Amino acid sequence: MEQGYTEWNGKNVYKVRDQYEVLPTEVLEPEKLRPDIEPWLTALFQSEHLSLLLGAGISTAAHRLAKKEGGADMSTIKFSVFQEQIEQAAKESAEKSGRGTPNIEDQIRVSNGLISGLSIYASSNFRGSKTIRKHLAKLEKELEAGLSNFANLILKSERNIIFSKDSEEAGECLMSFLVSFASRSATRERLNIFTTNYDRIVEYGSELAGMRLIDRFVGTVNPVFRSSRVEVDLHYNPPGIRGEPRYLEGVAYFSKLHGSLDWSVEDGVVRRYALPYGAQDIGVYLWEGCKNLLIYPNAAKDKETSEFPYVELFRDFAVSVCRANSTVVVYGYSFGDDHINRVLADMLTIPSTHLVIISFDDQGNRIKRFYERAKRPTQFTLLLGNHFGNLKTLIDHYLPKPAIDRTTMKMADLLKARGMAGPLGGRDENGE
Repeated sequence: MEQGYTEWNGKNVYKVRDQYEVLPTEVLEPEKLRPDIEPWLTALFQSEHLSLLLGAGISTAAHRLAKKEGGADMSTIKFSVFQEQIEQAAKESAEKSGRGTPNIEDQIRVSNGLISGLSIYASSNFRGSKTIRKHLAKLEKELEAGLSNFANLILKSERNIIFSKDSEEAGECLMSFLVSFASRSATRERLNIFTTNYDRIVEYGSELAGMRLIDRFVGTVNPVFRSSRVEVDLHYNPPGIRGEPRYLEGVAYFSKLHGSLDWSVEDGVVRRYALPYGAQDIGVYLWEGCKNLLIYPNAAKDKETSEFPYVELFRDFAVSVCRANSTVVVYGYSFGDDHINRVLADMLTIPSTHLVIISFDDQGNRIKRFYERAKRPTQFTLLLGNHFGNLKTLIDHYLPKPAIDRTTMKMADLLKARGMAGPLGGRDENGE
């Protein structure tokens, strides 16, 4: 495997087992690629431990299917005070993470740090402290307004997915995508789903598919985030059988690593409040406005509180993926978060682990850099480019079909036991 080849962005990169190719950008033929990709993914999906890491790409793909355009972006906030300082610090933050161009997350992180420092600096009376406190109050107000606008843009994308002309197609693709991963053998551990998204696209697709998601929240009317992870699962008793409960199908563990639009913090307690999918205005549903909205890296008043849910969630992520015989499938994640990349790099130090990366593009060449730094090409499967990253193409041609795979395997075992070669019992397709 050669290192140092050209950039991957704008190209279709295909690596399955030891086969690596940079395919032409023109329309590819799935019929020729499917015999190599689909069985390989089917085998990986039945690993002892399977995790799915979803980034903004899954929301963008669903929005494009429904609306024929991208959804909410990560555009920055315009401040009337400390704009130059925030821009400079946000740029440095983005460069350190490998993103290059700063986004709203970099601004929020920098603004919260600036607010904390200025609050301490202006806490005592000195010449000019009154002006600083005035500017500080303005910065806090503008940051909250920026968060509110950002949240409402995400809610608008949610509305587009459920109310647009092609919303039915988007919903069907989301269902098929998630069920392909969740349909695992009862002898295997549950699927773990992790996402960096603030929207509820995974929850929406899971409800359409009839899947049940188990997370750290406890309660129905006013769910509360619990630090103690209780290994809760869902079982049923087959008719006529006692003392042998079976796993209920369509259940997955779920973690939102960067928080969610429907999470808020008050008095040190993280709650999931009732925010309708695709609501018009998030401010109507929050008691104290968006300053209590728990999306990373919003400090939400208290540093200890803001670290509390995230550290628990990232512990879950590290514990779930850094195990022997573990496969992690990444879709739509741009590898722009160092704290996530470090966990994935640690996982790859275990020889029996495998990382599948599926992405529409490689902005900033971050996936390529991660691949080269890991120096473990045999533990990677790469499906990059506008062909493999297209959600509908991926579902139609490359992901396992959960509804028929088990039946197909049982049929193959039965035919093998009967000494019949081939899926049609040794006869050709004409029955001869």
